[in-house]
Amino acid sequence: MKIKFSLAALIAAFAMTACDETTDSIGVSLTDNMDHLEIVADTFTVSTQSILADSVLSRNNIGYLGRIRDPETGSYITADFMVQFATLENYGFPLKDSIASVSSTGEIIADSCEIRLFYDEFYGDSTTQMKLTAYELTKPYEESVNYYTSFDPEKEGYVSTDNYKVDKVYSLVDYSVSESERSSSSYTPSIRIELNTPYTDEDGTTYDNYGTYIMRKYYADKEDDGTTQSFSNSYRFIHDVVPGFYFKSVSGLGAMPYIYNSQLKVYFRYHTVNTAGNDTIYNGTVTYSGTEEVIQTTKISNDEGTLASLVDDNTCTYLKTPAGIFTEMTLPVEEIMSGHEGDTLNTAKIVLTRLNNSIESEYTLDIPETLMMIPKDSLYSFFENEQIINNTNSFQTSYDETYNTYTFHNISGMINYMYDNLQSGTVSADWNKVVIIPVSLTTTTVTSGSTTYTAISKVVHDMSLTSTRLVGGSANPYDDIQISVIYSKFK
Repeated sequence: MKIKFSLAALIAAFAMTACDETTDSIGVSLTDNMDHLEIVADTFTVSTQSILADSVLSRNNIGYLGRIRDPETGSYITADFMVQFATLENYGFPLKDSIASVSSTGEIIADSCEIRLFYDEFYGDSTTQMKLTAYELTKPYEESVNYYTSFDPEKEGYVSTDNYKVDKVYSLVDYSVSESERSSSSYTPSIRIELNTPYTDEDGTTYDNYGTYIMRKYYADKEDDGTTQSFSNSYRFIHDVVPGFYFKSVSGLGAMPYIYNSQLKVYFRYHTVNTAGNDTIYNGTVTYSGTEEVIQTTKISNDEGTLASLVDDNTCTYLKTPAGIFTEMTLPVEEIMSGHEGDTLNTAKIVLTRLNNSIESEYTLDIPETLMMIPKDSLYSFFENEQIINNTNSFQTSYDETYNTYTFHNISGMINYMYDNLQSGTVSADWNKVVIIPVSLTTTTVTSGSTTYTAISKVVHDMSLTSTRLVGGSANPYDDIQISVIYSKFK
């Protein structure tokens, strides 16, 4: 459908554009020469299909752990989590002579050691009994490697049955903590994994617990100037002392916490003598945390058979995270530009309509909140290169609860980008295809003069549990997906 606007219609079109605060200005001024400006609107059909995500780059600050079943599609999702721990530079234990925790032979010991996995959000039933196994890694993950959600540390030699390991049965409601404490505003739930079984290091030395190993390693490496090289920074700590831990979901179904902070804690006692000569014993703790400066990854295992059947459903398309299904879209670039090679493509708008769930359940997966559109050729490089959405060949939109839609208000930059590539002859088989991907955005507030605005500083794959269907597919029973465009040219 193609429409030519009269002068009155032109003014109305501009007015409607101005009313849409998320639509880019079409970039022209109304002047005395307006009669010479022709505005043309048209619509074209867009085709879509579901594609398997396979695996995605796991570069998130949130870790996922557990196993759940999507009540809408019946697909199972299992998440295992790896974390390394950071140390503050040149931070460590008190003087060795002050340690009051000693063995019967007079050697220093840790009273106990544990890992805490803190979460403030979770999916599922908090009373469900789950089981995990915590493994010390054989070797550390390296910063120079891109780890995807398919990376299996067991197959790759980072974890084996010979590794130091501890089993933990838990529920997300920690019944070892009193109800009054759990109800406190200062309480943060966590999974507590005690590392108090004997530990044998690579040299064959056995310690009564993991904390004792860390403490003795610290004092054994301490130099005359008071520094301890293996504890001097996080890189040395990870490569010389604690390579990291892998948490594998072993059994249980129906709960998955979103872990935002991990801590390795060593407990001990030490004494001090005050000026009056009184010797007082204190309880001490040294904490190593999983932070952004060290690696955290999640391994995702999806129900491949179920996902494949969903992809084959051509009556709609799917978006499923983590690392499940994306929607691929073919843009009719040549049709849009045919006959308009000398015109300005001002706007190009696509509305994706969500289909409501067919099953009601209190455990229905969330709807993806933020979507990104990027060229299919950039599906991996965008994230590996830590690129930011630029509104030229990458765009984002949010779920509109009122209309049950996702709207990309103006992707004219994408059409122009693809058409320019076509004209230059530098195109692949997927040159006019884009992928719709659920993402998580990190934003920052920027002030420039008197203007303050929010800027995107980081884009990563959405690794939370989400799922939805969209109108589309080759056997779509609803109205076609349309891209609405507006051209302008001076005559």
